[in-house]
Amino acid sequence: MDTAFDTWLRCLPPILALAGVAWVLCTRRRNVGLIDVFWPGFFVVAGATSLWRSQAWSLQNLALAAVLLAWALRLSAHLAVRNWNAAEDRRYASMRARHDPGFAWKSLYLVFGLQAVLAWIIAAPLAAGFAANAGDAPAGGPGVPWMLGLVLALAGLAIEALADAQLTAFKARDWDGDAVLDTGLWRYSRHPNYFGECLVWWGVSAMAVRTDCWWIVISPLLMTYLLLRISGVPMLERDIALRRPAYREYSARTPAFFPRLPGGRAAESAP
Repeated sequence: MDTAFDTWLRCLPPILALAGVAWVLCTRRRNVGLIDVFWPGFFVVAGATSLWRSQAWSLQNLALAAVLLAWALRLSAHLAVRNWNAAEDRRYASMRARHDPGFAWKSLYLVFGLQAVLAWIIAAPLAAGFAANAGDAPAGGPGVPWMLGLVLALAGLAIEALADAQLTAFKARDWDGDAVLDTGLWRYSRHPNYFGECLVWWGVSAMAVRTDCWWIVISPLLMTYLLLRISGVPMLERDIALRRPAYREYSARTPAFFPRLPGGRAAESAP
């Protein structure tokens, strides 16, 4: 029977295969940004591979699979509705301008290959979690870390879904190029959807803690780093204050990531 690490290694080939399919479809549409729609699918492939290799259909594994599937379907559907017929995201359009000519081929490794490998690394807890229940089920049930992880993952999923729904409704109702969403969850964080995403992966990792696979900590740490320092908050906020001046005041009173009750400057400026 495969170890958790062996199972994790076996997840890479199917993830890369899906990345190849995504590259073909996105290249045909000349919209590399559609890779975001396929991003959750990388984790579904990793989860399905891990569950199949473990052949352990315990309640714990089925619960983990349900959380993963709910997260992936919700996020993929949300991104598809938003992006499928839209213009290429400005981040990818800028990358295209820098790497043309030949960006279509270069994107195979600059975008699709890179994101596939990142997804594989972040998916490490899935391999460890599903492998944990292979063979005889551990005595005493799922354990406290597993239960806390499940609660954390579900909370993250709910926060992310609600934040995305609030932003979608705001854009449909009030978007005028300068308006700022500062109600609902967006009152407490400038990126509550990213915060929810972070909780999901810390929760999934906690569900695999009892397997003693120390290497799974790479997953939530990498996800947190990407959201805080690379492709999340910094990339979105690089020029947002120039495009929407009202965002400056909003950012002065609202934390970027970790939610905080309104106070400080916001309280002082209240009428």
